[in-house]
Amino acid sequence: VQLQASGGGLVQAGGSLRLACAASGRTFSNYGMAWFRQAPGKERESVAAISLGGGSTRYADSLKGRFTISRDNAKNTVYLHMNRLKPEDTAVYYCAAALGLLTTTPSAYDYWGQGTQVTVSS
Repeated sequence: VQLQASGGGLVQAGGSLRLACAASGRTFSNYGMAWFRQAPGKERESVAAISLGGGSTRYADSLKGRFTISRDNAKNTVYLHMNRLKPEDTAVYYCAAALGLLTTTPSAYDYWGQGTQVTVSS
């Protein structure tokens, strides 16, 4: 699976962004999808994950209520809607695909996108 993330950018605190990750190469609906992020000097952390059909989701506790993951299997795309952004949300955001799984464990993911930078100014 090839993954291409987009939608990052510079936004003021309190603003919103929508990230998109377009998949190609395999049957998208066979893959659980997730977003992770990595800030400078920090380890990669899970943001959200979504099941194959989109009916189940998981979120990092600290992000519940502000971030929403969704997917459109007809468009082979997974999204991350980010609201009320904070400076601490600044990171490179990565999408990832895991065959048949809904998990927030990075090591379970076989395919990764290139990342998209999100910068939140105070």
